[in-house]
Amino acid sequence: MSTRYSLRTSGALRLRWTAVAAAVSLGLCVANTMGPVSAAASPLASGPVDVLSAGSLQDLLQQQVAPAFQAATGYTLDNTSMGSDAIASGIKGGTLQGDVFLSASPDVNKALEGSADGNWVSWYAGFGSSPLVLGYNPSSKFAGDLGTKPWYDVIDQPGFLIGRTDPATDPKGVLAVTALDEAAKAHDIPALKAMAASTSNVYPETSLVGQLQAGQLDAGFFYGVEAAAANIKTVPLSGTKLAGVYTITVLNRAPHEAAARAFVAFLLGNDGQRILAKNGIVAITPPKVSGGSNVPKDLKGPLSR
Repeated sequence: MSTRYSLRTSGALRLRWTAVAAAVSLGLCVANTMGPVSAAASPLASGPVDVLSAGSLQDLLQQQVAPAFQAATGYTLDNTSMGSDAIASGIKGGTLQGDVFLSASPDVNKALEGSADGNWVSWYAGFGSSPLVLGYNPSSKFAGDLGTKPWYDVIDQPGFLIGRTDPATDPKGVLAVTALDEAAKAHDIPALKAMAASTSNVYPETSLVGQLQAGQLDAGFFYGVEAAAANIKTVPLSGTKLAGVYTITVLNRAPHEAAARAFVAFLLGNDGQRILAKNGIVAITPPKVSGGSNVPKDLKGPLSR
């Protein structure tokens, strides 16, 4: 009895070991098949990238771009927004430090080029544009008129409160004054000329959206992208073709250069472009690059899309 039990037990053990060996062999095959895929996955990076951006991009960057960028790369976006000219002045004056500069006008970058201006910018790329529009509060008593009449016949009505940014610190302020002056001349409306010269309707770029949404203004001049990001209703500025042109660069002596290059690559890549397009930024394809010989090698691909 014991001998037969021993033989049966020995046979069972052989079967079990055979099964284990087969399982191990299968596991090794699976591991060999999947191993290279797992090895290719690298951990995400970490750390900040400090972006200095035109105020019109504030909501878009903080609410949409920042979380998508962090999910894709691991880097955290720290954004400071204000008028593009004000940012350039702050960089030159040493009151602002950043890794990436996003401007709403190519010309602003020129104020940071060359040794006389600190040599902060060696290259920049225009990657998209957004039209100047009139954003309005749907609760305004003038909202109905804005939907049925030309904008220039509504904003000069008594009691109409309109806001714009300062042309001395923000390219959008320059475009708003241009729109008012052109409409005043084309339609013989002196009140619009006076409106363009007034300073009582000037607000900081980063607070203009809040002023409109709080009902402190009936309307304001915005880029389409910031109106879209803040869900502001708009009407086109018929008779004009004014638009902001957005540029991007990695500032020289950027404290977080690797993160800065990763941000540029993300914004100009497929995921970034989808976010920009969804918010009304019209892509410049390929981006218009100034100082191309100074572009980092790893950004030449994204900048040639």
